[in-house]
Amino acid sequence: MKSSHYDLGIVGAGISGLSVAAFVRALRPELSLQVLEQAPEPGGAIATFHQAGYLAEWGPHGFLDNCVESRELIRLAGLEDEVATAPLARFVRFVCMNGRLQCIPQKPLAILRQPLVPWSAKLRVLADLWRKPLPGEPSVARWVAHRFGPALLPFADAVFTGTYAGDIERLAIDAVMPGVRGLERAHGSVIRGMIARMRTAKKEGKGKKGLPAMTSFPDGMTTLPGRLAAELTAAGLLTCDTPVRSLSRQQAGWQVYTDRDELTCRHLVLALPVNRCLELLRAALPAMPPPLAALPEARILSVLLGFDERAQIPFGFGYLAPEREGRFALGALFSSHMFPGRAPAGCQLLEVLVGGRRHPERLELVDDQLVGAVCADLGQLMTLPPPVYSAVLRPRAGIPQLEAGYTGLLRWRSEIEAAHPDLHLCGFGWKGIGINDMIKEARRIAGTIGTEDRAEAGTEVKGVYF
Repeated sequence: MKSSHYDLGIVGAGISGLSVAAFVRALRPELSLQVLEQAPEPGGAIATFHQAGYLAEWGPHGFLDNCVESRELIRLAGLEDEVATAPLARFVRFVCMNGRLQCIPQKPLAILRQPLVPWSAKLRVLADLWRKPLPGEPSVARWVAHRFGPALLPFADAVFTGTYAGDIERLAIDAVMPGVRGLERAHGSVIRGMIARMRTAKKEGKGKKGLPAMTSFPDGMTTLPGRLAAELTAAGLLTCDTPVRSLSRQQAGWQVYTDRDELTCRHLVLALPVNRCLELLRAALPAMPPPLAALPEARILSVLLGFDERAQIPFGFGYLAPEREGRFALGALFSSHMFPGRAPAGCQLLEVLVGGRRHPERLELVDDQLVGAVCADLGQLMTLPPPVYSAVLRPRAGIPQLEAGYTGLLRWRSEIEAAHPDLHLCGFGWKGIGINDMIKEARRIAGTIGTEDRAEAGTEVKGVYF
């Protein structure tokens, strides 16, 4: 078996691993590194589908442009002139309420001004000013009902359906919105905390920011990992189709074992989905077992529907359907509205999401059943002729669900990294599931490699976008 030595080994060539490599090469070009990927192609959950003139995504459809680290990564990849954006201020979003699509403003306070809930429910939101924080790790549903009243639960459901395909009765508020939970604890109220935060920002001259834009690329999301991977491949720093079988900690560093090679790494980054990371570390560090065997995952599929010009698809990003509406689909993306070139000339593309944490049984339906059920569902919400094109995408990757026990898992990660300063954990599900979340963590980790600075990034108060 061939043996090699590196300053840095990175296991995983999804967006997290590729980002760590790009940032390290920019910050510490003197370090030798190698990236290992088990799949034949890099990119992880990010992959773009092309067929018959239609372009869709197997995984994430984009990321907001309000993340400094993501903009830095785009620059390092040389893609500044190739981005495609869809501003939230221009592209409205819809929520299915009472059996029809209703336009939803992108700001929580603006939602309150819309005639979507009665005035009694709007006034109930002010009870946040004197409601004491709930102890423990309440679910999103329990927390929203406690702070703002049950009338806002459908909106919370839509937000977290769109992000996690999850169940707000099981998602933990401390896990999915730690920044907001921190404001609540510090100020006794989310409203007071937001006011204090705005005053601080004003004093610091940061001012009021406009709404961000959704970012992708004309040839799809695979453009970003593809460009990052191409640069590593050209330099001989990326090896695909190479699963890691096991790890061990030796005096010389971390030993990484594959079927063909044995790597010794002075620093090791596991840039993997949480559950795969737990598998490797449970065997490598039996004295420090994780508090959870695995995170639950939600799986979704996408039903692609192409229509001619007769389809009356509202202009915007798409829509989401709260569970109480009893719809078959979780929602749909109006893809050819967001980014031009996603459908042939004269046609429009919808990407309809099905399944999720609540309805895994729908994933078992055959393609014809799915297309029929989706067309019947969406046909009640908009005027649609029979589709001229259809396809079903069944991604293999599941979406980690940040439910009870997740914050304890993050504490365990901190303990592992404190005990082993040469080990770094990031990837899908560590500190969030969004592309910006993963790139921020990758940038933080890249800055700590070879230094004694292992400080955690501050808890961010994220905006709520539908």
